[in-house]
Amino acid sequence: MARKTQNTADDPLAALTVAVGQEELLLDRAVREVTAAARAADPDTDVRDLAAGELQPGTLAELTSPSLFAERKVIVVRAAQDLGADTVKELKSYLAAPAEEITLVLLHAGGAKGKGLLDAARKAGAREVACPKMTKPADRLTFVRGEFRSLGRSAGPAACQALVDAVGSDLRELASAVAQLTADVEGTIDEAVVARYYTGRAEASSFTVADRAVEGRPAEALEALRWALSTGVAPVLVTSALAQGVRAIGKLASAPGGMRPGDLARELGMPPWKIDRVRQQMRGWSADGVAVALRAVADADAAVKGGGYDPAYALEKAVVTIARAARSR
Repeated sequence: MARKTQNTADDPLAALTVAVGQEELLLDRAVREVTAAARAADPDTDVRDLAAGELQPGTLAELTSPSLFAERKVIVVRAAQDLGADTVKELKSYLAAPAEEITLVLLHAGGAKGKGLLDAARKAGAREVACPKMTKPADRLTFVRGEFRSLGRSAGPAACQALVDAVGSDLRELASAVAQLTADVEGTIDEAVVARYYTGRAEASSFTVADRAVEGRPAEALEALRWALSTGVAPVLVTSALAQGVRAIGKLASAPGGMRPGDLARELGMPPWKIDRVRQQMRGWSADGVAVALRAVADADAAVKGGGYDPAYALEKAVVTIARAARSR
């Protein structure tokens, strides 16, 4: 049975959601919000995450056809502005009479390209989520404040500004920094706390150290590490970033072959942009190399948390070991 779309701005289970913009973090969050709500309503919800090229004429009709099991579905279409004319025509027809128990999520960059589909979605009463690129410092400052609020914490204006100044413009790194601070710090998060963790060049962050290490670039990784430590980055943040980098390599290396990009991202719990980055970083890695690197991270983590006398030496040793492991194939 078909249903009419309604402009239910606060209902992630609305028949149609359009996420409009080019900020990947916000687009991914819009998808996760809908998916989480659907699975809360029905743990067996079938989620299909499709790139524009995967939605060919007839595919939507197949995905939305009635099922014997009447299962709930979430269908995500990325880069909807790039869909072909025949597929857009099919989508517009579907919007006039969406199916029961199916939530359609269109990710659209906005702008002139594909505007006809976006206009049709709005006319159909789509729930709309704004995901604009945050190019202005004031926007990023507002984002950081919102991140602290969403985690039930507060930080003063000076602390938020210091975090933006130190970490830079990448929203994912800003979100990760806020999460790290709220997890590690009890009580007030002020400018002094931020300075202790993050003071220094944004490009010398713990994530840069990890990226250079897993790419097999020991000299650059050590340079980034020494600068980061000299400017106040907490050693525990470096071990956390190293662990994330090595684990991502291991997860992608052990993933089943032949999976579609959207399915692979969902299976591994990574956004599509990270799949692409890790795929480039994993060249040269072997299964034994991943095991060696994980042991090195574990040893460094123990050392920086009180098990060793020299956290800097422990981190340098881990970085060199990881970089060598990246060339183990």
